[in-house]
Amino acid sequence: MPAAQLIADIVVANHILFDQGVVDAFGHVSVRSDENKQHYFLARNMAPSLVEAGDVLEYDFDSNAINPGDRRGYLERFIHSEIYRMRPDVMSVVHSHSPAVIPFSVSRTTLQPVYHMAGFLRDVKKYDIRTASGQMTDMLIRNHDLGVSLAAALGSAPVALMRGHGITIVGTSIKEAVCRSVYAEMNARIQIQAMGLGTPVEYLSREEAELAEKANAGQFDRPWELWQKHAEEIRRGK
Repeated sequence: MPAAQLIADIVVANHILFDQGVVDAFGHVSVRSDENKQHYFLARNMAPSLVEAGDVLEYDFDSNAINPGDRRGYLERFIHSEIYRMRPDVMSVVHSHSPAVIPFSVSRTTLQPVYHMAGFLRDVKKYDIRTASGQMTDMLIRNHDLGVSLAAALGSAPVALMRGHGITIVGTSIKEAVCRSVYAEMNARIQIQAMGLGTPVEYLSREEAELAEKANAGQFDRPWELWQKHAEEIRRGK
């Protein structure tokens, strides 16, 4: 896919994630370059809902921006570079402070798939920066070593839940990563509601989750188009 189209997708992805309540002023989404698999695209340090094409930077795997000018990068860009370096299958990464998800990062309750749109949550890894670094930190993945530790914790899974911070989700396309991020937030809300009913929750079995994920794999255009249209209407003030 040409770089211009990837950049356009980055812009739409940022707007969708904000409109769907996954990110606020913080959070970011990236996509691997098709022309150079050792590079990726990520917006400059700014609120996701404000991102436009001119705000998107190209980075190498050392998280150095190519021709950044006066555009400053996100502190946590190392999340993206080290996952891409470790996972050749990953084409897009979303990092957010998804609000309904965070309670699962600070409790012993496991985030699990409760409905068919979130089958990918059958494999959620946990990451504790204090354990990984061996010291107290500001909770941010602000350097290469911490990026490596997060990527290692993620392993081959689609999701890493970060204690007291948020969630990092990967996909084989930007549409998949964005859809997973939205449905992870939805699933977390539904799971919390179900747990509050006071009776045992019937989670998807692993086989059900795998079958549901396969069924959803070819459907990413459908929610993407809906969410894109809604986000654009909101931006136009309709």
